[in-house]
Amino acid sequence: MNTTGSYNNVTQMPINNSRTSEIITLVFLILTLICFCFFLYFICIVLIVYFTAPHVRDNSRYVLFAHMLINDTMYLSLGLFLALAYQFLYVPASICYFILVITTTTFRVTPYNLAAMALERYLAICYPLRYLMFCTVQRSYFVIIAIWLLGLLPNIADVIVLSTSVKKNFFSQSLLCKQEEFLVQPVQNTIRSFTFIGSLVLVAFAILFTYIKVMLIAQKTGSGQSSASKAGRTVMLHAFQLLLCIVSLTSTITELYGGNYMVMVNFLVFMCVPRLLSPLIYGIRDEVFRKCIRNMFSTICRDQSVQHK
Repeated sequence: MNTTGSYNNVTQMPINNSRTSEIITLVFLILTLICFCFFLYFICIVLIVYFTAPHVRDNSRYVLFAHMLINDTMYLSLGLFLALAYQFLYVPASICYFILVITTTTFRVTPYNLAAMALERYLAICYPLRYLMFCTVQRSYFVIIAIWLLGLLPNIADVIVLSTSVKKNFFSQSLLCKQEEFLVQPVQNTIRSFTFIGSLVLVAFAILFTYIKVMLIAQKTGSGQSSASKAGRTVMLHAFQLLLCIVSLTSTITELYGGNYMVMVNFLVFMCVPRLLSPLIYGIRDEVFRKCIRNMFSTICRDQSVQHK
Protein backbone atom coordinates (compact mmCIF):
# COMPACT_ATOMS: atom_id res chain seq x y z
CA MET A 1 0.00 0.00 0.00
CA ASN A 2 2.85 2.40 0.83
CA THR A 3 4.46 1.57 -2.48
CA THR A 4 1.22 2.19 -4.36
CA GLY A 5 0.68 5.51 -2.56
CA SER A 6 4.22 6.64 -3.35
CA TYR A 7 3.74 5.65 -7.00
CA ASN A 8 0.53 7.67 -7.21
CA ASN A 9 2.25 10.73 -5.72
CA VAL A 10 5.09 10.42 -8.22
CA THR A 11 2.71 10.15 -11.19
CA GLN A 12 0.59 13.06 -9.96
CA MET A 13 3.55 15.45 -9.75
CA PRO A 14 4.35 15.45 -13.50
CA ILE A 15 0.64 15.80 -14.28
CA ASN A 16 0.31 18.79 -11.94
CA ASN A 17 3.47 20.36 -13.31
CA SER A 18 2.22 19.86 -16.85
CA ARG A 19 -1.13 21.47 -16.04
CA THR A 20 0.59 24.41 -14.32
CA SER A 21 2.85 24.90 -17.33
CA GLU A 22 -0.16 24.81 -19.68
CA ILE A 23 -2.05 27.38 -17.59
CA ILE A 24 0.96 29.72 -17.45
CA THR A 25 1.50 29.33 -21.20
CA LEU A 26 -2.17 30.11 -21.86
CA VAL A 27 -2.08 33.21 -19.63
CA PHE A 28 1.01 34.62 -21.34
CA LEU A 29 -0.43 33.71 -24.75
CA ILE A 30 -3.55 35.76 -23.99
CA LEU A 31 -1.42 38.68 -22.73
CA THR A 32 0.76 38.49 -25.83
CA LEU A 33 -2.26 38.50 -28.15
CA ILE A 34 -3.74 41.51 -26.28
CA CYS A 35 -0.44 43.41 -26.58
CA PHE A 36 -0.14 42.42 -30.23
CA CYS A 37 -3.69 43.64 -31.03
CA PHE A 38 -3.02 46.90 -29.20
CA PHE A 39 0.22 47.29 -31.14
CA LEU A 40 -1.52 46.70 -34.48
CA TYR A 41 -4.30 49.13 -33.60
CA PHE A 42 -1.91 51.90 -32.64
CA ILE A 43 0.48 51.27 -35.50
CA CYS A 44 -2.40 51.49 -38.00
CA ILE A 45 -3.33 54.89 -36.58
CA VAL A 46 0.25 56.15 -36.80
CA LEU A 47 0.76 54.81 -40.34
CA ILE A 48 -2.53 56.35 -41.49
CA VAL A 49 -1.23 59.69 -40.23
CA TYR A 50 2.10 59.10 -41.95
CA PHE A 51 0.65 58.21 -45.37
CA THR A 52 -2.08 60.88 -45.34
CA ALA A 53 0.01 63.84 -44.10
CA PRO A 54 2.47 65.08 -46.78
CA HIS A 55 4.45 67.23 -44.31
CA VAL A 56 5.06 64.10 -42.21
CA ARG A 57 6.05 61.96 -45.19
CA ASP A 58 8.61 64.56 -46.30
CA ASN A 59 10.53 64.41 -43.02
CA SER A 60 13.47 61.97 -42.86
CA ARG A 61 12.88 61.45 -39.14
CA TYR A 62 9.39 60.11 -39.74
CA VAL A 63 10.51 58.04 -42.74
CA LEU A 64 12.86 56.10 -40.44
CA PHE A 65 10.13 55.87 -37.81
CA ALA A 66 7.55 54.48 -40.28
CA HIS A 67 10.13 51.97 -41.51
CA MET A 68 10.78 50.81 -37.94
CA LEU A 69 7.04 50.35 -37.32
CA ILE A 70 6.59 48.29 -40.49
CA ASN A 71 9.71 46.25 -39.66
CA ASP A 72 8.52 45.62 -36.09
CA THR A 73 5.10 44.56 -37.36
CA MET A 74 6.74 41.99 -39.61
CA TYR A 75 8.92 40.75 -36.77
CA LEU A 76 6.13 40.46 -34.21
CA SER A 77 3.80 38.71 -36.69
CA LEU A 78 6.41 36.12 -37.66
CA GLY A 79 7.73 35.85 -34.11
CA LEU A 80 4.24 35.17 -32.76
CA PHE A 81 3.77 32.47 -35.38
CA LEU A 82 7.08 30.83 -34.42
CA ALA A 83 6.27 31.05 -30.71
CA LEU A 84 2.94 29.30 -31.29
CA ALA A 85 4.41 26.71 -33.65
CA TYR A 86 7.45 26.08 -31.46
CA GLN A 87 6.32 22.71 -30.05
CA PHE A 88 3.59 21.17 -32.18
CA LEU A 89 3.47 22.51 -35.76
CA TYR A 90 5.52 20.75 -38.44
CA VAL A 91 6.41 23.00 -41.36
CA PRO A 92 8.33 22.24 -44.60
CA ALA A 93 11.99 23.02 -43.99
CA SER A 94 12.25 25.43 -46.93
CA ILE A 95 9.28 27.54 -45.73
CA CYS A 96 10.46 27.40 -42.12
CA TYR A 97 13.96 28.54 -43.05
CA PHE A 98 12.58 31.42 -45.14
CA ILE A 99 10.46 32.55 -42.16
CA LEU A 100 13.48 32.31 -39.86
CA VAL A 101 15.61 34.36 -42.27
CA ILE A 102 13.03 37.16 -42.39
CA THR A 103 12.49 37.01 -38.62
CA THR A 104 16.19 37.18 -37.72
CA THR A 105 16.77 39.93 -40.29
CA THR A 106 13.95 42.09 -38.94
CA PHE A 107 15.28 41.47 -35.42
CA ARG A 108 18.70 42.86 -36.45
CA VAL A 109 17.17 45.76 -38.37
CA THR A 110 15.54 47.18 -35.20
CA PRO A 111 18.77 48.21 -33.39
CA TYR A 112 20.26 49.49 -36.67
CA ASN A 113 17.18 51.65 -37.18
CA LEU A 114 17.45 52.91 -33.59
CA ALA A 115 21.04 53.96 -34.27
CA ALA A 116 20.00 55.75 -37.48
CA MET A 117 17.22 57.62 -35.65
CA ALA A 118 19.59 58.61 -32.85
CA LEU A 119 22.12 59.92 -35.38
CA GLU A 120 19.34 61.86 -37.08
CA ARG A 121 18.55 63.59 -33.78
CA TYR A 122 22.26 64.30 -33.33
CA LEU A 123 22.46 66.03 -36.72
CA ALA A 124 19.25 67.98 -36.06
CA ILE A 125 20.53 69.36 -32.74
CA CYS A 126 24.27 69.69 -33.32
CA TYR A 127 24.22 70.77 -36.99
CA PRO A 128 20.87 72.54 -37.47
CA LEU A 129 22.11 74.66 -40.41
CA ARG A 130 23.30 71.58 -42.35
CA TYR A 131 20.46 69.30 -41.26
CA LEU A 132 18.37 69.72 -44.40
CA MET A 133 21.41 68.98 -46.53
CA PHE A 134 22.34 65.79 -44.62
CA CYS A 135 18.90 64.39 -43.79
CA THR A 136 16.76 64.18 -46.90
CA VAL A 137 13.99 61.70 -47.68
CA GLN A 138 16.03 60.17 -50.52
CA ARG A 139 19.01 59.59 -48.22
CA SER A 140 16.68 58.04 -45.64
CA TYR A 141 15.63 55.48 -48.23
CA PHE A 142 19.28 54.71 -48.98
CA VAL A 143 19.91 54.28 -45.25
CA ILE A 144 17.00 51.84 -45.02
CA ILE A 145 18.38 49.81 -47.96
CA ALA A 146 21.82 49.74 -46.30
CA ILE A 147 20.27 48.63 -43.01
CA TRP A 148 18.52 45.70 -44.69
CA LEU A 149 21.64 44.65 -46.59
CA LEU A 150 23.60 44.74 -43.34
CA GLY A 151 20.89 42.70 -41.60
CA LEU A 152 20.88 40.08 -44.38
CA LEU A 153 24.64 39.51 -44.48
CA PRO A 154 24.75 36.96 -41.59
CA ASN A 155 21.88 35.02 -43.18
CA ILE A 156 23.74 34.88 -46.49
CA ALA A 157 26.74 33.38 -44.68
CA ASP A 158 24.43 30.95 -42.86
CA VAL A 159 22.85 29.83 -46.16
CA ILE A 160 26.29 29.10 -47.60
CA VAL A 161 27.30 27.02 -44.56
CA LEU A 162 23.97 25.19 -44.43
CA SER A 163 23.85 24.38 -48.15
CA THR A 164 27.30 22.77 -48.02
CA SER A 165 26.57 20.75 -44.85
CA VAL A 166 23.13 19.14 -45.28
CA LYS A 167 21.79 16.50 -47.64
CA LYS A 168 19.93 17.43 -50.81
CA ASN A 169 16.57 16.26 -49.46
CA PHE A 170 16.90 18.24 -46.21
CA PHE A 171 14.72 21.15 -47.33
CA SER A 172 11.99 18.82 -48.62
CA GLN A 173 11.22 17.32 -45.20
CA SER A 174 8.89 18.74 -42.54
CA LEU A 175 10.13 19.66 -39.07
CA LEU A 176 9.39 21.75 -36.00
CA CYS A 177 10.00 25.36 -37.01
CA LYS A 178 12.77 26.52 -34.69
CA GLN A 179 16.30 27.80 -35.17
CA GLU A 180 17.96 24.77 -33.58
CA GLU A 181 16.82 22.51 -36.43
CA PHE A 182 19.11 24.39 -38.85
CA LEU A 183 22.23 24.54 -36.68
CA VAL A 184 24.40 21.83 -38.22
CA GLN A 185 27.85 23.42 -37.86
CA PRO A 186 29.48 25.15 -34.84
CA VAL A 187 30.50 28.04 -37.10
CA GLN A 188 26.81 28.99 -37.43
CA ASN A 189 26.61 29.75 -33.71
CA THR A 190 29.83 31.72 -34.00
CA ILE A 191 28.40 33.82 -36.84
CA ARG A 192 25.17 34.47 -34.91
CA SER A 193 26.92 35.40 -31.66
CA PHE A 194 29.55 37.59 -33.31
CA THR A 195 26.97 39.40 -35.44
CA PHE A 196 24.53 39.98 -32.59
CA ILE A 197 27.06 41.12 -29.99
CA GLY A 198 29.04 43.20 -32.51
CA SER A 199 25.90 44.91 -33.78
CA LEU A 200 24.63 45.74 -30.30
CA VAL A 201 28.02 47.12 -29.23
CA LEU A 202 28.22 49.39 -32.28
CA VAL A 203 24.61 50.56 -31.84
CA ALA A 204 25.16 51.15 -28.13
CA PHE A 205 28.25 53.23 -28.91
CA ALA A 206 26.30 55.29 -31.50
CA ILE A 207 23.44 55.93 -29.05
CA LEU A 208 25.81 56.81 -26.20
CA PHE A 209 27.78 59.16 -28.44
CA THR A 210 24.66 60.95 -29.69
CA TYR A 211 23.21 61.22 -26.17
CA ILE A 212 26.38 62.84 -24.78
CA LYS A 213 26.60 65.29 -27.67
CA VAL A 214 22.91 66.21 -27.51
CA MET A 215 22.94 66.70 -23.73
CA LEU A 216 26.01 68.93 -23.96
CA ILE A 217 24.02 71.18 -26.28
CA ALA A 218 21.07 71.02 -23.87
CA GLN A 219 23.28 72.16 -20.97
CA LYS A 220 24.49 75.12 -23.01
CA THR A 221 20.93 76.23 -23.72
CA GLY A 222 20.05 75.89 -20.04
CA SER A 223 16.37 75.11 -20.72
CA GLY A 224 14.71 71.89 -19.64
CA GLN A 225 12.07 72.33 -22.36
CA SER A 226 14.52 72.95 -25.22
CA SER A 227 14.54 70.77 -28.35
CA ALA A 228 17.95 69.43 -27.31
CA SER A 229 16.55 68.22 -23.98
CA LYS A 230 13.61 66.54 -25.72
CA ALA A 231 15.99 64.92 -28.20
CA GLY A 232 18.13 63.68 -25.30
CA ARG A 233 15.13 62.03 -23.67
CA THR A 234 14.17 60.42 -26.97
CA VAL A 235 17.68 59.02 -27.39
CA MET A 236 17.52 57.63 -23.84
CA LEU A 237 14.28 55.84 -24.70
CA HIS A 238 16.07 54.34 -27.70
CA ALA A 239 18.81 53.21 -25.31
CA PHE A 240 16.19 51.53 -23.10
CA GLN A 241 14.82 49.71 -26.15
CA LEU A 242 18.35 48.57 -26.99
CA LEU A 243 18.85 47.39 -23.39
CA LEU A 244 15.78 45.18 -23.66
CA CYS A 245 17.18 43.74 -26.90
CA ILE A 246 20.43 42.95 -25.08
CA VAL A 247 18.57 41.28 -22.20
CA SER A 248 16.86 39.05 -24.78
CA LEU A 249 20.23 37.26 -25.07
CA THR A 250 19.27 35.43 -21.86
CA SER A 251 16.18 33.94 -23.52
CA THR A 252 18.07 30.79 -24.57
CA ILE A 253 19.07 30.05 -20.96
CA THR A 254 15.64 30.79 -19.49
CA GLU A 255 13.90 28.67 -22.13
CA LEU A 256 16.29 25.80 -21.38
CA TYR A 257 15.58 25.73 -17.63
CA GLY A 258 12.20 27.42 -17.37
CA GLY A 259 9.96 25.14 -19.38
CA ASN A 260 7.91 25.60 -22.53
CA TYR A 261 5.97 28.56 -21.18
CA MET A 262 9.21 30.60 -21.07
CA VAL A 263 9.03 30.88 -24.87
CA MET A 264 5.88 32.99 -24.54
CA VAL A 265 7.27 34.88 -21.50
CA ASN A 266 10.45 35.85 -23.37
CA PHE A 267 8.50 36.80 -26.48
CA LEU A 268 6.16 39.04 -24.46
CA VAL A 269 8.77 40.72 -22.23
CA PHE A 270 11.82 41.00 -24.48
CA MET A 271 10.34 41.05 -27.98
CA CYS A 272 6.93 42.72 -27.69
CA VAL A 273 7.63 45.35 -25.02
CA PRO A 274 10.59 47.08 -26.78
CA ARG A 275 8.59 47.30 -29.99
CA LEU A 276 5.46 48.52 -28.23
CA LEU A 277 7.53 51.47 -26.99
CA SER A 278 8.26 52.67 -30.54
CA PRO A 279 4.78 53.94 -31.46
CA LEU A 280 4.32 55.30 -27.93
CA ILE A 281 7.55 57.31 -28.12
CA TYR A 282 6.63 59.09 -31.33
CA GLY A 283 2.88 58.67 -31.45
CA ILE A 284 2.22 60.24 -28.06
CA ARG A 285 5.32 62.30 -27.29
CA ASP A 286 5.79 63.78 -30.75
CA GLU A 287 3.80 67.00 -31.19
CA VAL A 288 3.22 66.50 -34.94
CA PHE A 289 1.79 63.00 -34.57
CA ARG A 290 -0.17 63.93 -31.46
CA LYS A 291 -1.80 66.85 -33.25
CA CYS A 292 -2.61 64.78 -36.35
CA ILE A 293 -4.06 61.93 -34.27
CA ARG A 294 -6.17 64.38 -32.27
CA ASN A 295 -7.47 65.99 -35.47
CA MET A 296 -8.20 62.59 -37.00
CA PHE A 297 -10.24 61.41 -34.01
CA SER A 298 -12.05 64.74 -33.69
CA THR A 299 -13.03 64.49 -37.37
CA ILE A 300 -14.31 60.93 -36.88
CA CYS A 301 -16.32 61.95 -33.80
CA ARG A 302 -17.74 64.97 -35.64
CA ASP A 303 -18.80 62.83 -38.61
CA GLN A 304 -20.45 60.30 -36.32
CA SER A 305 -22.37 63.01 -34.46
CA VAL A 306 -23.58 64.46 -37.78
CA GLN A 307 -24.78 61.04 -38.93
CA HIS A 308 -26.71 60.51 -35.67
CA LYS A 309 -28.41 63.89 -36.10
